[in-house]
Amino acid sequence: MSQMTLTETRLIEGVWEAVLKAPRQDMPAPSLKVHHHDKPIDGLSLRAGDGPGVWFLRFPIPPEAISDGVQSFVISDAATNAVVATFSLLAGDVLDHDLRAEISLLRAELDMLKRAFRRHCAETA
Repeated sequence: MSQMTLTETRLIEGVWEAVLKAPRQDMPAPSLKVHHHDKPIDGLSLRAGDGPGVWFLRFPIPPEAISDGVQSFVISDAATNAVVATFSLLAGDVLDHDLRAEISLLRAELDMLKRAFRRHCAETA
């Protein structure tokens, strides 16, 4: 199961979708599960894709799982509990403060680089 490739395709109207590809075309459809904070998420569906060894995966994100901060989801093999993929939702004011701090730090570093570059140009001219 760990050799399967899961590629996220989109998140639309609260439904997360992806394409799952097996390393071999003769592999049967896997049994998967999704967890959020160690709680199972219901509604995962897996249907045949464009060819052998390809499946379309989708599941609805429950409204109670959407809140401020970072919400992580884990997709795993139901038989072995091996993690197939993870994804995160980011939302809210909590991120706003982090983003502002990062932008402020980037601006300060850019100003420092500009001063150093100008000083270098003046010294070598």
